[in-house]
Amino acid sequence: MTNPTAAIMLIGDEILSGRTQDSNGNYLAKALFARGIDLREIRVVGDVAETIIATLNTLRDACDHVFTSGGIGPTHDDITADAVAAAFAVPLRERDDALAALAKNYAGGMDDLTPARRRMARVPEGARLIHNPVSGAPGFSIGNVHVMAGVPAVFCAMVDGLLPGLASGVPLLAESLRIALPESQIATPLAAIAAAFPDLSFGSYPFIRDGRFGADIVVRGVDKAQISAALARLREITA
Repeated sequence: MTNPTAAIMLIGDEILSGRTQDSNGNYLAKALFARGIDLREIRVVGDVAETIIATLNTLRDACDHVFTSGGIGPTHDDITADAVAAAFAVPLRERDDALAALAKNYAGGMDDLTPARRRMARVPEGARLIHNPVSGAPGFSIGNVHVMAGVPAVFCAMVDGLLPGLASGVPLLAESLRIALPESQIATPLAAIAAAFPDLSFGSYPFIRDGRFGADIVVRGVDKAQISAALARLREITA
């Protein structure tokens, strides 16, 4: 069985400028890993319609799922919904069910839906709404693209509701081993161990602690016995 694949597109000038530090990509990456959906890449793009459209079309052709974060709010620079509709060549329309979901978040109900708030009820034709239990404003899925808010609390809640409904794969297992030797000393034996276990992936992450060099070796795969055997071989490096 081949695991589904995914890409994440983070949208917002504030991320590119460094004013906002992304946490959504990290949260979703961990959630996808746990469900056996293989994350292939994360891209960050600014609030430029042409860039969003081109990037989205590239990613949705390459992966089973594309998840976006940001740009579906009430302000003029929230252009994600418009760009996604353009990418799919469908109209963007205000929807009654999206308005109803929004209205539940305001004391005055529909009477409190100003033109700015109503912008958040515009959805590409044919899309399915993604429930937002935090602030009411829904995200949406169209084709293999899932469009969600940029506010972390809302994004995470949308992810938690969305992922159980998507086909999953075989979750990877991951084990790590800290080796108190420089990478230059372990590179050759590590390469030999990786070659001996082609169904596993090995990552080496160097560090410096108290002036000493070392590396955390992370072994990933679906076979626990193979991972255990690989870790045993790794421990021999420092024996």
